[in-house]
Amino acid sequence: MIDAHRVMLSAPDDFEGWRDAARDLAEAGVPASAVVWQVEGGDADLFGSAVQQRAAPSFPVPREFVNLARNVICYSDRERFALLYAMLLRLKSHRRALDDEADPLVRRLADFAKAVRRDIHKMHAFVRFREFDGRFVAFFEPEHHIVRRAASFFVNRFTNMRWSILTPELSIHWDGETLAEGPGATRADAPAGDPLEEMWRTYYASIFNPARLKVGAMLKEMPKKYWRNMPETSLVEPLIASARNRELEMIDRSVAKQGLEDAIEAERALQPRSNVRASWEALFREARGCTRCHLHECATQTVFGEGPLDASIAFVGEQPGDQEDIAGRPFVGPAGQLFDAALEKAGIDRSAVYVTNAVKHFKFVQRGKKRIHSKPNAGEIEACRWWIENERALIKPPITVALGATAAQSLFGKAMAIGKNRGSPLQLQDGSECWITVHPSFLLRIPEEDRRREERALFVRDLKRIRARAEELAA
Repeated sequence: MIDAHRVMLSAPDDFEGWRDAARDLAEAGVPASAVVWQVEGGDADLFGSAVQQRAAPSFPVPREFVNLARNVICYSDRERFALLYAMLLRLKSHRRALDDEADPLVRRLADFAKAVRRDIHKMHAFVRFREFDGRFVAFFEPEHHIVRRAASFFVNRFTNMRWSILTPELSIHWDGETLAEGPGATRADAPAGDPLEEMWRTYYASIFNPARLKVGAMLKEMPKKYWRNMPETSLVEPLIASARNRELEMIDRSVAKQGLEDAIEAERALQPRSNVRASWEALFREARGCTRCHLHECATQTVFGEGPLDASIAFVGEQPGDQEDIAGRPFVGPAGQLFDAALEKAGIDRSAVYVTNAVKHFKFVQRGKKRIHSKPNAGEIEACRWWIENERALIKPPITVALGATAAQSLFGKAMAIGKNRGSPLQLQDGSECWITVHPSFLLRIPEEDRRREERALFVRDLKRIRARAEELAA
């Protein structure tokens, strides 16, 4: 019978404690079935001998596993410690074990990490402070053990405020210089409201834009369970009920006064970051009439970039294809569908990234009724560099991803070998990072099924590393 080893962790999100104990156990060759993980003050299924700490030589693990583990540790499932340790043992003997996305353990850990990232995003978005005796206090109920992970966001954003965030598990307090922890709390411990809330409700109602209302998308992003801690949500249901009438009134009033084009511009001005938005709109309108090279003569339209203007990642492809040329949007054809699927596997939300192309017009050869893609030449790439440089200057993404050789040539002004430069960050002239990987259309052209599956896994691996690096830079 194998003796059980009991590991006592100081907190549910004690990554350092888990890492140190897991390393020593793995070096000693202790199987996963012989380890019992327990959080201090919690119950374990059985009790065994304590782990003997020793100065064992560590073995290398992929960086993406460390990033994965930091998130998974925060997941509210008792098995998370054991599952991570089992994965660590696999990596000891097979360094690329994480690349097997069909493996149930890899998938389960990825799902845990995705849920934690989403919970952190929800905490960042839905914490609402109320002023109480010169201090700002908020109450939030996370699904996972994320409070310590999410704290740096609030410290950086509200550095000059004195605030507290109360949660059932623990509370965090910032006095302007030091972040402290305290015991958990209940909603009754938080103030019920303050004089600023009525002003905030008035402001929220005034900026509510019925023309952009999508109820399903709103509820997906902001589930009703978060509403009770947010003052503005008391207005949401009546605003939804009156949205259609308000939309018609807004259109009629704007069209009658300024004409349809001015009405659209007035509606766009309600968006956040309006100064950047106005500059981007001006650039977009100018690009619609681009004649910098001959490609505009046969293409249906300019296909410009799309996505949030504060995106932390910008993806640059080669050029629009047949379907993109017709739709006027980047990455909506077969390569775009593969791209979306790979982003989802990598834990990247496409709506949170900016997507564009190095060349803005479709270059093709007509064969019968079909338009066959033709690779842009150096002159056409250079002619379009002006647009991509201005897009990046407005958005200022910390990471730009070159999808394929054409995109890399556009960003660096010279030919860049994908194989040689793939998988690690390179520096652009503005000091930001550029990662080079393959274009999704390359994956579509691979005839052999085994090689196609392998290359798609490598592409997803690249995207995961990019996502992890973006999270690292944001932290």
